[in-house]
Amino acid sequence: MKTNNLFQPISLGRYKLNSRIVLPALTRSRSSQPGNIPNDLMATYYKQRASAGFMVTEGTQIEPRGQGYAWTPGIYNQEQIDGWRKVTDAVHASGTVIFAQLWHVGRVSHISLQPNHADPVAPSAIAAKGVKVFIETGVGKGTLVQPSVPRELSHAEIKELVQLYAQAAKNALSAGFDGVEIHCANGYLVNQFISCRTNERKDEYGGSLENRLRFLREIVQAVSEIVGPDRLGVRFSPLFSSTEEDRVYIGLVEDDPHTTYIEAIRVLEDEGVAYVSIAEADWENAPLLPDNFRREVRNIFNGRIIYAGRYTADRGAETIESGLGDLIAFGRPFIANPDLPERIANGWPLNKPDQESMYGGTYKGYIDYSIYNEKLSKQLK
Repeated sequence: MKTNNLFQPISLGRYKLNSRIVLPALTRSRSSQPGNIPNDLMATYYKQRASAGFMVTEGTQIEPRGQGYAWTPGIYNQEQIDGWRKVTDAVHASGTVIFAQLWHVGRVSHISLQPNHADPVAPSAIAAKGVKVFIETGVGKGTLVQPSVPRELSHAEIKELVQLYAQAAKNALSAGFDGVEIHCANGYLVNQFISCRTNERKDEYGGSLENRLRFLREIVQAVSEIVGPDRLGVRFSPLFSSTEEDRVYIGLVEDDPHTTYIEAIRVLEDEGVAYVSIAEADWENAPLLPDNFRREVRNIFNGRIIYAGRYTADRGAETIESGLGDLIAFGRPFIANPDLPERIANGWPLNKPDQESMYGGTYKGYIDYSIYNEKLSKQLK
């Protein structure tokens, strides 16, 4: 199928994008230590991929307790803000729009990653199962471990967290970002509040779905006051399957994903958020999002809809043609192909990502992927 519609201009909030191709949030764990500071290497990585129509950074923790994996960057102090400025300057030199993804992992962490080796925080003191976190064991070395049992956040701490999201949004603007995306997916903190399996609170943040969505609504409102709703996006990861075992995602399961996420997206519509990013399951034989869910999302949400997952260029073009999605995010293909839009436009072959260098390490498997040399390719044929 022709993929021309991937290259159609589109508005996104207050911005005009030159294509529908998105670089989504991709954890790469390359920040400088100590301090989880964005660096020149990261600036090069994002600059290489700035031919995307729209870019979102890897998840960046809004506070020290928000970290669940070694070497991921933060956005809560001046050094980190200055480091991110290198990234935004590099991307803006190419004329591309880039948002920062604001991240808090909640219970998906380990005491070794927490300030003073304290317990991670969560809506309820329920340990995450079926997931591991990555901790540092030495300089440039680490290992996967089970998350620590979290402690329940107090009511006052929840209110403080809402303000920490707002402060992170301020920091993102100071770092030169064009807007922010709130990470509410993949079993992390906001997702933990939304799910009845991870939220057993008895106050106004627990119980009914309306209450479980309260944390999301308060964060969206607080961040929107800082950046404006037209510079704000939210990411969800609804997972549908007929069996509960196949609905587990980073230790979290939803009893009724359709109702849960339709109501969550209504929150975004109420607040006039610029876009919702929907991350589909991306492993082999993963369950697909039902068409009736996609149609209802389109019917109730007036902002832009971004889909991410195991998308090929053809599948992305079909989604746009159907009218159910507006932009398509390519994750692993963008890791291995910094010139991905050009490859799609010309039908050039794609590099395969190196799994060994996906998380942590040096420039290898990060900024050393080749671009397609059409002239050389013709000479070799």
